[in-house]
Amino acid sequence: MVEAMRRQFGTGLVMALLAAAAFGTSGPFAKSLIEEGWSPPLVVFVRMLGAALVLAPFAYRALVAHRHDIARHWPLVVAYGLLAVGLAQLGFFQAVERLPVGVALLLEFLGVVIVVLVMWVITRVVPHRLTFLGIALAIAGLVLILDVVGAARPDLVGVAWGLIAALGLAGHFVIAGRPNPLPPIAFACLGLLVGAGALAVLGVTGVLDMRVGAGEVDLLGHDVPSWVSLAELVLVAAALAYVLGILAARQLGSTMASFVGLTEVLFAILFAWLLLGELPRAVQLVGGALILGGVIAVRLGERARELADPSQDTVEDLFEHAETPAP
Repeated sequence: MVEAMRRQFGTGLVMALLAAAAFGTSGPFAKSLIEEGWSPPLVVFVRMLGAALVLAPFAYRALVAHRHDIARHWPLVVAYGLLAVGLAQLGFFQAVERLPVGVALLLEFLGVVIVVLVMWVITRVVPHRLTFLGIALAIAGLVLILDVVGAARPDLVGVAWGLIAALGLAGHFVIAGRPNPLPPIAFACLGLLVGAGALAVLGVTGVLDMRVGAGEVDLLGHDVPSWVSLAELVLVAAALAYVLGILAARQLGSTMASFVGLTEVLFAILFAWLLLGELPRAVQLVGGALILGGVIAVRLGERARELADPSQDTVEDLFEHAETPAP
C-alpha cells in the first residue's frame, strides 16, 4: 500500500512538472508570433479554439452525460470562459507584447493575493500572519519588478495588462472552486469554447485587433514557419498542459499540484531565455523570487488557519476544488 502511494505520488509529481513546463512554453511561443506582427487577441483566439477542438473528443462523453447539468450551470460556465480563460489569457499575452515573459507571468500570479483580499472582504475573517507576510512579500516583489527607483522602468501599459491577467487568474480560483457537477475536462473544454467565442465576436466587431503577422518567426535564432508556434500553443501549451494538469491534480491533490505549478514561472523564464534570448534584469529576478515566496506564504498561511479553525472557509478551499489548471 505504501509503495503504491509512493508510485502514485511520483507519477503525479512528474505529470505536475510536465504540466508546468508545458504551460511555461506559452509565453515564449506567443511572443515569437507577436514580435512578427501577430496581434495578441488573435494568438489567444487560435490557442483557445484549437485547444477546445483538441479536447472535444475526450470531453464528448462527459458533455453528453452532463448536458442537463450544463443547462443548469451555464452562467458558471460562461463566467469561467470569459474571466478565467479569456481575460487571463488575453491579459497575459497583451502583457507579453510589452514585457519580458517572466515578468508578465509573475504579475499574473499576483491573482493568488487578490483572492486572499477578496475572501477577507467577503468573510470578514482576519487572515493568518503568514498570509499577511505573503502579501507584504508580493507587494515588495512588485515594487522591485516595477523598479520604481531605477532608470529603466517597464512599460506601464504592459504592467496594467499583467494585473488584468491577475484578475483573470483570481477568477479562475473563485469560479473553479464553486461546487459544480461537470468533470474538469468538460468544464475546461466549454470554458475554452466560450472564451474563443467571445474573442471572435469582439474581433468581428472591430473591438479587438485580429491581425495576422508574418509567415515566419524567430526561434533559437532560426526562421521557422509561424504555424509551428501556433501548433505548439494549441497542442502543448494548452491541450496537453490542461490534461496533464488535471491528471496531476487527481494524483497529488489540488493543493500539492498548485504548489508544484509555481515552477511554471521558472520554466517560462528558462524557455524565454533559450528560445528568445530574453532574461529579466537582476532586480526583477529578485522581485520575482519575492512574489513566489509571497504566494507560498499565502498558501501556507491559509492552510494553517484552516487547521486552526476547520469551520472557516479559506482560500485553500478554492484551491482544493480548482482541479482545472490556471490558463
